[in-house]
Order: sequence, then structure tokens, then C-alpha cells
Amino acid sequence: MKDLQIKINPEVKVVFDNYPDSVRDKMFALRELVLETAREIDGITNIEETLKWGEPSYLTKSGSTIRIDWKSKTPDQFAMYFKCTSRLVEVFKMIFNKRFDFEGNRAIVFHLSDKIPIEDLKHCIKAALTYHKVKHLPTLGM
Repeated sequence: MKDLQIKINPEVKVVFDNYPDSVRDKMFALRELVLETAREIDGITNIEETLKWGEPSYLTKSGSTIRIDWKSKTPDQFAMYFKCTSRLVEVFKMIFNKRFDFEGNRAIVFHLSDKIPIEDLKHCIKAALTYHKVKHLPTLGM
């Protein structure tokens, strides 16, 4: 895996530190999966980890923002969010309809007890991180 320059907003750590113990490891696992996937994509050398709407968010020049979060109003769930005006979740539903639970056109939702299908999720992350390069393709290059 190649080196990846990560620009980190220190306020993100505060958000991770404030997740309940039962959720924190799940959120860190999603974070690591985003960073691992970014390292595997040719042409991505930089990623920014910041907060958008108070949620840990990941941005690349060639991609669409990925956000991750857990919310106290749905304590047994956590999610990976995508820009709702993109075609990302629409395509994910078409390809991975039986593999993931979705929230409208903006998120893949996980339950705390779920075993996450890592390789399938990495395909979704890759499509988001490279969205501006693949958005013209019928299935986003997946």
C-alpha cells in the first residue's frame, strides 16, 4: 500500500472520543476502511478528515464526501453517508440490494450486531472517493 497524506482536523478525535464504548470501535473500523481503500486507489495521494455537520467526513479531490456517524436516537445503528444528490446510493442499491440496508438515497445503515461485508463496502467507498471520475459510467465503474 502506498503512503497517503491525511490532513486531520483535531476536532474529529473529540467526536470519536464521545461515542459510547459500544460504538467507538465500529466507528474506528469504518474510518480505517475508508483510509485503507483510499491507499489502494491509484491517483489518490491526499485525503482530508474533517467534520461536516458534526460528523467525521472524508474528502478527496476526485471524490464525493463520505461521512460516518452514530446517533443517539437510533442507538443500535451507525451509518456511512453519501451526498444525496449523487448517484452513489442509487447504484449501491442496484448492485448490493441484499447486502446492505439503506436510508433513502443518502446512507448505508449498519446495526451494531452486523458483520459488515468488507469487500462490498470497499467497492462503495472507492466509488465515492473517485466519484468525479466515474459518475458518467452506468454503474460507477463497479
